Amino acid sequence: NDWESVFGGPAWTRTKNPDGTPGEWYLHLFAPEQPDLNWDDPEVRREFDAILRFWLDLGVDGFRIDVAHGMVKAAGLPDIGHGRQAELIGNQVLPFFDQDGVHEIHRHWRRLLDSYGGDRIGVAEAWAPSPERLALYVRPDELHQAFNFQFLKSPWEPGALRTVVDESLRATGSVGAPTTWVLSNHDVVRHTTRYADGDPERGLRRARAAALLMLALPGSAYVYQGEELGLPEVTDLPDEARQDPSFFRADGQDGFRDGCRVPIPWSGSEPPYGFGPRPGGPSWLPQPPRWKELSVAEQEGTPGSTLELYRSAIALRREHPALGAGEAVEWLDAPEGVLAFRRTAAGAAPGSAGDGAAAAVVVTLNTLGRAVELTAPGRLLLSSAPPAAPAPRSGGTVRIPADSCAWWAI
Repeated sequence: NDWESVFGGPAWTRTKNPDGTPGEWYLHLFAPEQPDLNWDDPEVRREFDAILRFWLDLGVDGFRIDVAHGMVKAAGLPDIGHGRQAELIGNQVLPFFDQDGVHEIHRHWRRLLDSYGGDRIGVAEAWAPSPERLALYVRPDELHQAFNFQFLKSPWEPGALRTVVDESLRATGSVGAPTTWVLSNHDVVRHTTRYADGDPERGLRRARAAALLMLALPGSAYVYQGEELGLPEVTDLPDEARQDPSFFRADGQDGFRDGCRVPIPWSGSEPPYGFGPRPGGPSWLPQPPRWKELSVAEQEGTPGSTLELYRSAIALRREHPALGAGEAVEWLDAPEGVLAFRRTAAGAAPGSAGDGAAAAVVVTLNTLGRAVELTAPGRLLLSSAPPAAPAPRSGGTVRIPADSCAWWAI
């Protein structure tokens, strides 16, 4: 058929027989070294059961299932017809992604996970056309969680962010599953760069604000390696250093995932910054010289650093039941360009919490490139914008810095 690999080029490769004559064709939606398996064959299912049991018997807590939406193909392998290149990251309706038959496989795996003691979890890396389709992967008898890439794809605009939060909570709530939130991963440009609009300082401000937004939402938050350091995308990797197979198969079409996979800097003043066993030697992808200022060692214990912002936010999330837990947000009136919502601990009334924990937390997100003034919602817990944190003004108002997010205890 006319299927193309997500990495570019045909999705079919022909084998060669021992005598050199052409052999059979096989399907690979990704690299030729990654043949797609035929899940109609019982032997495939038995082998996967054995693999899963091998690791579960060793005590692993669970699995992230890569391309969890791509195992089952439409009957007859129908042609797609002329159109744009097949994408992993998108909302295309394709005959080899998000087919209903994939859910029977996940239901079987859920039964296998449940047969083991302890909390064993299955997490779907599933790209689906809509939040409603994604919710099918986390029905009570299927996987436990699925990465919410609709949130990742949302632009830096309050209306779009509110819509994706509402739709995500509604979709997963309909099947009784927790919503997940993710800002970056190994397949997309880091959000520090995505949000920058050409200005790295703006990108970092927005990335820090987005982190507080994400960590205040109900459900589970996934942090991609390096975002807690504020790492930007590496956009100037030389071609000879690239390792993404899609770069080599399609003259660079979508072949720029290497930029988000550069190893993180741990310490020191030169590459590999403590990553790997070779002091002074290169890492498997070259790290920029400017990353010495973003290393863990440089940021650890430094007030206002991105690393300490993440640590403070996660600590507060654990301390205050109103953050993270629960199933809903209460949207509040706010000036144009500002998102505001309240999170309330289950069964609590504002001002009723003890032990220093707030019964309710208000979150304010200023998406504008300028400061805004609003009535102080409560006691400031954390801001993404130190040292220019929201400053008290006369009349009980505060000035919220540009592209920043703040948490307020009520």
